[in-house]
Amino acid sequence: MTDGTPTRTQRFAAIVVPHAERAGYTGHGAKARFARDTGMAEASVSRLWQGTALPDARFYSAISEATGIDLGALLVEGGILSPESLQSLSETDRSRVRSALTPQEAADRLGITDDVGREVFFTTINRLKRLESDEASDHPADHGGTAAQS
Repeated sequence: MTDGTPTRTQRFAAIVVPHAERAGYTGHGAKARFARDTGMAEASVSRLWQGTALPDARFYSAISEATGIDLGALLVEGGILSPESLQSLSETDRSRVRSALTPQEAADRLGITDDVGREVFFTTINRLKRLESDEASDHPADHGGTAAQS
């Protein structure tokens, strides 16, 4: 761009690279380790680091996990979700979260029509469900009245 405004790929790199470095992806072999940990090809990681290409959307969840970046932020910066869609997701009434709305219906209502975007959306939902399930099993509800077990 001639006006000095960063491109989407440059903005994405400006978010991911510093977080990756803080997560320990520095020095010799950093890109290779990042590629291995995210499932990306090393050439794709190099293009990401240089700000010349966006990764395939199927890697966003792994990038989020490796860097600690909020997945929603990656989806918006990568152009998969609009900021408005992300906002409407975050403002959803908690009572509706456990509704009978299917992931497919949610994607339709959010206007996610791209096949890759839908797959990322469904993968994200499944990952969140697993995290909730894992967290619930790691920390069973204890509302008092039970003694510590030895």
